[in-house]
Amino acid sequence: MLHANQIQTRSVASRFAASSMPEENRSRVEILPFTVRIAQDEAAINKAVGIRYAAYARHVPALASKLTEPEQFDFEDGMLVLIAESKLDGTALGSMRIQTNQYRPLLLEGSVELPLKYVGKSLAEATRLGITPDRTGRLAKLIMFKAMFMWCIEHGVDWMVIAARSPLDRQYEALMFEDVFPGVGFQPMRHAGNIPHRVFSHDMASGQRRWAEAEHPLYDMFFNTDHPDIDIGTSDFPALPHRHNRDNKPQSRDVLRLS
Repeated sequence: MLHANQIQTRSVASRFAASSMPEENRSRVEILPFTVRIAQDEAAINKAVGIRYAAYARHVPALASKLTEPEQFDFEDGMLVLIAESKLDGTALGSMRIQTNQYRPLLLEGSVELPLKYVGKSLAEATRLGITPDRTGRLAKLIMFKAMFMWCIEHGVDWMVIAARSPLDRQYEALMFEDVFPGVGFQPMRHAGNIPHRVFSHDMASGQRRWAEAEHPLYDMFFNTDHPDIDIGTSDFPALPHRHNRDNKPQSRDVLRLS
């Protein structure tokens, strides 16, 4: 986990938006009814766990019974927990845990072996996503994914990787994530109570270009809008080292540059 003493308070949101958008659009700012930040203390983690449990209780009650308390993974190195909080009263609207493969394989790799193109690459997996069942919660989910995208760019991640159960898998198809195992379909995931999931990935080097070419409806939100309410800070979290391929030789990567 990223601890409080590792986080600087400077947000990267403005720099991300400014370096991604055309000059004429760089003043576009959108103020949200909530904030998104990294949970850095016990109170914030507990708040994230509360919204996580509530969301799973609605959709996956058998798994929710195991999520009433923080998990060990919430505090491990290479993990961070995002939380979206209402500006009105501070209540949690959503949370998401991000794991990199800097210190250990991704959790989903306990259930599937990723294809060779992911070996030796820096990966980040989104897990334990939970939101409130309303319009604001749905917006919070999109903004948390933007925050994850920003964080991955900031830290040189090559691929975002997601395991999604039905019907959430269709949402990642809409976000132009690619199916890691085309034709295979759903596979049980140990870290998700053996519930069948599809595995998706997003290439950080080509994602912005592919969204632009497809005229994706969320392109402006992600790349042409500054959201100052996203405060993921910068940290001493080092540039992620590559995992080695099967010959134990590092593979090169082509990282998207935003400036």
